[in-house]
Amino acid sequence: MSYRVVHVASGREWRGGQNQVRLLAGALARRGDIDQLVITGRGTELARRLENEAIPFRTTAWSSSLDPRVLIATIRESRRGSRLKHTTILHAHDAHALVLAGVAARFTGARLVVTRRVDFHLRRPGFWHRADRVIAISDAVRAILLEDGIRPERVTVVHSGIDAAEVRAAPGFDIRRRLGLPGDARIAVNVAALVGHKDQSTLVAAAAALAERQPELHWVVAGEGPLRSTLEQQIVDRNVTDRVHLLGSTPNAWGLIAESDVFVMSSREEGLGTSVLDALALGVPVAATRAGGIPEILGDGAGLLVPTGDPDALAAAVETLLADRVCREAVRVAGTRALTRFSADGMADGILAVYRSLTSTG
Repeated sequence: MSYRVVHVASGREWRGGQNQVRLLAGALARRGDIDQLVITGRGTELARRLENEAIPFRTTAWSSSLDPRVLIATIRESRRGSRLKHTTILHAHDAHALVLAGVAARFTGARLVVTRRVDFHLRRPGFWHRADRVIAISDAVRAILLEDGIRPERVTVVHSGIDAAEVRAAPGFDIRRRLGLPGDARIAVNVAALVGHKDQSTLVAAAAALAERQPELHWVVAGEGPLRSTLEQQIVDRNVTDRVHLLGSTPNAWGLIAESDVFVMSSREEGLGTSVLDALALGVPVAATRAGGIPEILGDGAGLLVPTGDPDALAAAVETLLADRVCREAVRVAGTRALTRFSADGMADGILAVYRSLTSTG
């Protein structure tokens, strides 16, 4: 069976979801029976990386969620598959893409697949209910979709994955030199957008709780977002301006994580958390909240889990990983074992099975 898969991804910002599109397209390209193309916005980081990796893509101006130029391009690429007598699947990778792919599927008769990457309730359920399959990146995301009325038989869990070898090959970041810190400074890293559900406010409070007990510890946050000014003020208010460092958008986040002593995830909500997977690949122990799908990675001792919104518990977990060598090593070993369930190739296998289930059921 030959497939024509048209991935539709808005890709306006470079985050974990856009990297998952890249990894999926790359893994599928190594298989012989799929003709695929990625449609994304012109000038995006996703488009640049697809071009560098020789993955077929098409860009178009994308200025709104219902941009007709994207719709036209999606319809044309879908019909091209029909002319080649391929089974055409439109795979939307975010909510903006879903509306356009959903309309295109109605025009062309293509099968419609959509991936849900966040554990938020659906605000506009429309095409989510009409999709032939909804791929949830974690059991936590699936549970929310079922609460929102998506039929269970239409929802399949396929965990996100990473290319561990690629992560480990990242160049050094030299964070201690960049920040003017001594070579023996301890580093706790968070990689996440500065938005509400990532809850770096709890991280700042945890940093304040450890300021006296761990004077050599510095907290480094790599990410940008609308809450930057709010967090800057909280850092001042907590008197940790010399301990918490907001780096902004950081292209080489893997290199930064590799140089850290502990990786911290403070989210209130989290679909899965691919930056946690990056930390496991780099052998960095993780302290994280029990938000969303994070426990699906860190269960069985692969990290230290704490309640959401509890800075004292987060601080205690970080301190344990820094001070207790036996605990730290046990967490690393369990993390390496857990990582085997979250590879990019494994993700591609799961998604390919979803595509095949559509053609086998007609």
